[in-house]
Amino acid sequence: MIGYRGTGKTTVARHLAELLQCKWIDADVELERRAGKSIAAIFADEGEGAFRDLEAAVVADLCGRGGLVAALGGGAVLREDNRAAIAACDATVWLRASAAEIERRLSGDPTTAGRRPNLTNTGGRQEIDRLLGERTPIYAACATLVVDTDDKAPEAIAAEIAAHLAPGPT
Repeated sequence: MIGYRGTGKTTVARHLAELLQCKWIDADVELERRAGKSIAAIFADEGEGAFRDLEAAVVADLCGRGGLVAALGGGAVLREDNRAAIAACDATVWLRASAAEIERRLSGDPTTAGRRPNLTNTGGRQEIDRLLGERTPIYAACATLVVDTDDKAPEAIAAEIAAHLAPGPT
């Protein structure tokens, strides 16, 4: 799964894996486990470049596995080598949400500020609008399925995805 932060990737991945009876993993959690610190601490201590290098290793590893639902970080699509790894996956689902919905979800999540740094000097809605503008064409190019998440429960989103992934009659 790809998409901007706050679109529901982690929660939907968990529900989708349950429906598909397979494992799931949050790439950001795996990255933090490998680094032994939060994404915000990686940014503060080592910079975005070091974070993106570690992210690339995690993406390559996760995309190389089969039978797994992976929720990738919002910026995972930024590097060409990550996009190549993502393209090798069976399916790439882009969870899409409006900027207003993303802002609402992020402001309501008490862990966002502590775990994830602002990616621009402005933060907030201006950051969301700017980065969505930059990333939307990249998400679209990587996706084999696009699912809007505004006003939908995570379980319903997972069911929608599972229905699209299920093989049709032969």
